Amino acid sequence: KALAGEYLGLTGTRLDGAEMLVCGLATHFVPSERLSLLEEALCKVDSSDPAIISAVINEYSKQPYMKEKSAYHRLNVIDRCFSRRTVEEIISALERVALNKKDDWISKTIQSLKRASPTSLKISLRSIRQGRLQGVGQCLVREYRIACHVMQGKLSKDLFEGFRAILLDKDRNPKWEPSKLELVSDDMVDSYFSMMDDEDWEDLKLPARSNLPAYAIAKL
Repeated sequence: KALAGEYLGLTGTRLDGAEMLVCGLATHFVPSERLSLLEEALCKVDSSDPAIISAVINEYSKQPYMKEKSAYHRLNVIDRCFSRRTVEEIISALERVALNKKDDWISKTIQSLKRASPTSLKISLRSIRQGRLQGVGQCLVREYRIACHVMQGKLSKDLFEGFRAILLDKDRNPKWEPSKLELVSDDMVDSYFSMMDDEDWEDLKLPARSNLPAYAIAKL
């Protein structure tokens, strides 16, 4: 759970094909050189039955190699550290592991967290954990509100500071505000999950999808 949630959400780590399969974010891995063949085969399928379609994809799929440096091999550390209650506790747990175990992966993970916007880290952690208890529809509404607040820039201008540091001045030295995790209060984080105080703003309204099967509607 932590690998696909807290760890990925807070560090922004990219997954390769093998890791996507392990996390359950992908069902098949098809090498790029076989994609055109798969496309031809799927075009010949005269059925919408998921089992039949999956069987066709299976013919062109393979089990990718899991790289030695993959975070998959650090699942015990990830689960132990990223299951902590707060971002501060997550970093402290990683630092304790680093004292007893020399591992470039741990050092890079700690550096990644310390370079990130403190506000963004706390928003992300709460959003990930709320999402575990919500359906897709609730998650989309929550993420929409967060995105609107971030883009508006009234609560924090960290997004624009990140653009400046990475894309404009390219000094890669953003000046986050607040600059430390302990300065980001729960009330500040709460604000990102609330409806915007703007008469021209509308909350996200998802269309009714009565044509979906019952199991899919339940997730919305």
